[in-house]
Amino acid sequence: MTEAPDILRGNRRRRLVRRVALIVAAPLLVLILALVVKVLSMYAFAYQSAAAYAAGNYAGTVSAAHGQEPFNVFEPYKAPFNVGVGLTGSGDLTGARAAFEEALGLAHGLEQCAVRVNLSIVIERIGDLALTDGDRAGARAAWQEALLVLLESPEGCPTPEADSVSPDPDQNMEDTMTEEERRLREKLEDAPPEPQDPEDGEEPEQPETLDQEQLENIQEQLEDGTDERDEYLEGEQDGYGSGTDKPW
Repeated sequence: MTEAPDILRGNRRRRLVRRVALIVAAPLLVLILALVVKVLSMYAFAYQSAAAYAAGNYAGTVSAAHGQEPFNVFEPYKAPFNVGVGLTGSGDLTGARAAFEEALGLAHGLEQCAVRVNLSIVIERIGDLALTDGDRAGARAAWQEALLVLLESPEGCPTPEADSVSPDPDQNMEDTMTEEERRLREKLEDAPPEPQDPEDGEEPEQPETLDQEQLENIQEQLEDGTDERDEYLEGEQDGYGSGTDKPW
């Protein structure tokens, strides 16, 4: 008669174990499902960002890139990187610089290569605009900073390994970096000289100003000169002073 209660108790224990296992496994299953959805959404937003950029829709590029940001634990630098790409295309160089600087802080190892190249190009363009506005000192400072950003790249950047982790798989990192460095060095060499500043403690020379008395003296001298010229012309008409050069 004791077998039936034992069987019932065994069944209850097994049901309890299954219930506990489901309770424990449920959060893990939810987490795995969330990770799968996140990975798929990252690829979807990355594709949308690239497609929008190729179509010249830079606002769409930025919008899709922002979709990559939440809970991005896999390649966190790519979201701000793509934002920077879109802002560069739209001409917002200040915003693009901030986005690339954020991406640089999140990138590791060879991931920094593409970020540094793009950041260098944006700072170079900021210098170009400064020169267009007549700010030669600002242009030179920006180009120097752009060159420094580029030269601080990891040693392995001009390699196929860096190409393989670049957001642009068709980019040859070595050629891109070589061209950017050449262009910046040429701009720095050809930059017009900066105007000389006055020495410390010395005020820049100001053009002399004339007071009212000096202005009156000059006016009197001009009037006297006019009278003398009239007298000279009258004498010449009477036959005097012929053969001399006119002093005016």
